[in-house]
Amino acid sequence: MPIGKPKTLNKMKAIVINEFGNESVLKQVELETPKPQPGHVLIKILATGLNRFDLYIRAGQVAPELPFPHILGSDAAGEVAELGEGVTGFSIGERVIPVPGFAAEAEHKDIRPVTAAPSFALPGLHRSGTYAQYISVPAYAVVKDNTGLPAEEIATLPVPLATGVRAVKVVGGVKAGDKVLIQAGNGAAGSMQIQIAKALGAEVATTVRSADLVEFAQSVGADLVIDTSKDDFVTKVKEWTDGQGADVVIDSLGGDVLPKSIDATRAFGTTVVFGFVAGTEATFNSQNFFFMQKTLKGSMASDKEDLEWGLEQVKAGKIKASLDRTFALSNAVEAHQFVGEGKVKGNVVLLPWSA
Repeated sequence: MPIGKPKTLNKMKAIVINEFGNESVLKQVELETPKPQPGHVLIKILATGLNRFDLYIRAGQVAPELPFPHILGSDAAGEVAELGEGVTGFSIGERVIPVPGFAAEAEHKDIRPVTAAPSFALPGLHRSGTYAQYISVPAYAVVKDNTGLPAEEIATLPVPLATGVRAVKVVGGVKAGDKVLIQAGNGAAGSMQIQIAKALGAEVATTVRSADLVEFAQSVGADLVIDTSKDDFVTKVKEWTDGQGADVVIDSLGGDVLPKSIDATRAFGTTVVFGFVAGTEATFNSQNFFFMQKTLKGSMASDKEDLEWGLEQVKAGKIKASLDRTFALSNAVEAHQFVGEGKVKGNVVLLPWSA
């Protein structure tokens, strides 16, 4: 046993759901602290990020057959608490970040994209998540945190950063000089995607739903912020691009917004479907799509390399954590309510060790 090893509690606090529903189904309980299996790292979670995707899972919109009780959450920043048999390269107390999505079986760990792995697992969906004081994950799904940022800021990053890199850089193919439209620039995903596109050398337009969100979107780097409560974003994007449309559009809204996102995309351009906040069904003009030879792609989850590239940009100061506010883990109900209102400026974080 390493000298100075921090004591691991036999019991841990966690937030679980025992049924689908609104935020009232979130309950704080005490559970047995997991023991790291061979090849695993037990992480003491110092802060956990809250994503809108958590709300969809909680409501039963993602996995209707989810076994209960279930712990939500995919994002975390923490430190190594224990090492399972055979694990090397990590030290007790070292700051680390669990990868938000990985192959649960070691034989699949090198498959790319990792979502193609037969054992792909997303914490908070396919397995117990990060709304807890501890989590055990395979060592190959842990990256070292060399950013020097506080845990509550790091916890805002993994899912928005890694999935943003995947959607913008890998799937969208954004490059220097491109003009990019990112929907919902005030949210956790959108505000991160703006920064990623800027880090790649693109010009960025974004949408928000009210005037009080404009300044925030500008603060994370948007060159053009469109308040959709008063302006049509397709018209504004066409004006911004001399009538051509954006090279790439990242649409996290779906529903009746997606057809307009396609309209805002130039000929031979790419629309990336990243979410369904506005609905899961959409109807668009296939003739326009056909003649303009546009590309429609879906983007979900991310690879370890996407997170690592993003963290390099964070360390270089090109991408910054965007923390709106923190809640104690025991106040998860209030945190979900706040995110559900759609007024978040950046990200919300839960603190598992806060009173």
